[in-house]
Amino acid sequence: MTWSATQYSRFEDQRTRPVRDLLAAVPPRPVRHATDLGCGPGNSTEVLLQHCGHAQVTALDSDPDMLDKARQRPRLSIPRVRIEQADIAQWRARQAQDLILANASLQWLDDHATLYPHLLEQLNEGGSLAVQTPDNTEEPAHRHLRTLAASPAWAERFGDLHLPARHSACFYYKLLSPLCSRVDVWRTTYHHPLEGGAQAVVEWFKGSALRPYLARLDEAEQLAFEAQYLAAIAADCPLVGDGKVLLAFPRLFVVATR
Repeated sequence: MTWSATQYSRFEDQRTRPVRDLLAAVPPRPVRHATDLGCGPGNSTEVLLQHCGHAQVTALDSDPDMLDKARQRPRLSIPRVRIEQADIAQWRARQAQDLILANASLQWLDDHATLYPHLLEQLNEGGSLAVQTPDNTEEPAHRHLRTLAASPAWAERFGDLHLPARHSACFYYKLLSPLCSRVDVWRTTYHHPLEGGAQAVVEWFKGSALRPYLARLDEAEQLAFEAQYLAAIAADCPLVGDGKVLLAFPRLFVVATR
């Protein structure tokens, strides 16, 4: 399953705002080494770089298209930024980190009960793990997607599709608090005004949640699946009066400090 950096970046401003909110909550301390896990097209890395002053920043992603897009950003073309291809699940830092950022990336991985403590082990004492993950599986866009995938027309194609489990704020607090000096967990719902009505919602999720479904279909099937998904979204996402649709998007934030 590959990513499209161009598709993901269509809504870059909206996707970047949570990174700023997340890093604003990290306890202030000098940062010499920082890593962006799942840097995507580099929008989160730019925010991390600005947050960290003169730190050495490493940006990691597993997808070549995303990395190519990140390398094209002038602000990241400086000696103290290293952009590398790597698997987050297998990653181990070359040296202890002062700050690890994971913006909308860890939800694609399994076994958070093992993964999060492993990431904490990569931190210096007093360093922080800052994570933002979508918390929107009960929103209409996801509910319609599950319903459609389970319908008679599509169930055979998606019956064995595995998507990693999502967890609650309580899960992360209980997991991390024995390992940390401080754990801050909160949830924010963003309401993104998108031009283009229901089609804009479909385009948003073609850059994220729709990807594992479309990856299983040929071109004709993709068009049919998208059309049915669009019809379901259109019935549940009325225009807000100015030709836009308001996409409600809850996100879960965790800042865990050793």
